[in-house]
Amino acid sequence: MLLQQIATSIAAAGEAEHEELAPLWAAPWVFGVSIFAILLVLMFITWSYSNVGNRHSATDEHADPHRQHPNKHDHGQGH
Repeated sequence: MLLQQIATSIAAAGEAEHEELAPLWAAPWVFGVSIFAILLVLMFITWSYSNVGNRHSATDEHADPHRQHPNKHDHGQGH
């Protein structure tokens, strides 16, 4: 029964005329160019933050013996 319904729906879909697509408000290439431009702007925003880690010189973390969960990587300096 189910296979017959599936076959009927497939046959009906094949015989049906194709529906007309909704009209676009711009040419298709406009969508591609605008999406590319948006992603390019986002890339430059991301790239502008690439040197944030280089603003200050790196300093060693001091060993705090009162830390609740010490990282165990201070090689005994915190004792």
